[in-house]
Amino acid sequence: MLFKKEASKVEIINDINHELVTLYRVVKEHLDEFVRYFRYILIARGEFDRFMSENPESLTDIQRAVRFYYLLKTGYASRIDKPSFAVSTTTRARINLSRLEEELSETHLRLSTVTIENLPYQRFIERYDRPHTFFYVDPPYYGCEDYYGKSIFYRDDFAKLRDILASIKGKFIMSINDVDEIRQLYRGFTIEEVETAYHVSNKKRVVELLIRNY
Repeated sequence: MLFKKEASKVEIINDINHELVTLYRVVKEHLDEFVRYFRYILIARGEFDRFMSENPESLTDIQRAVRFYYLLKTGYASRIDKPSFAVSTTTRARINLSRLEEELSETHLRLSTVTIENLPYQRFIERYDRPHTFFYVDPPYYGCEDYYGKSIFYRDDFAKLRDILASIKGKFIMSINDVDEIRQLYRGFTIEEVETAYHVSNKKRVVELLIRNY
């Protein structure tokens, strides 16, 4: 889950997924070393399987970030939980190793002034809620609670999150899929429909909800 706190251009990113937070931190602080690890890596099913077989707990933070990024970029639909190797006969691989440093340099600069947290959403909101705080809240889609891993976000958390957001001092905006259950749960807030596409190559437009308390 991602939040931002803005006051005098102070920004904080929070996510409960430890692998993603490690990737953020490594790209922010060790971009050169991160890129060096990719120098001789191939886009191959065997390489994908090798990374899958590794225990991330036995790796350094840089190795762990490399493993996570590779699996994320070469896996089907960028699945974080139980990824599978993706091959297309019509498009190139989604990771261009020759331009990796160039592509990540912008991210490195973007993260250079950002603080990165790895907290449950309840603790994060409680810790940083102020009248001048603005939260961008991005929970899993309703019905896809396990997409980012088991035991990270439960169906009941939508109601718990609603109750927390109803009492904060600051402002928030949340993006979520358009389902009746969400509309019912968050009916006390301002709800706006927006059109989007889930993938750049997908021309089909879908409706999502932006929910806010202002």
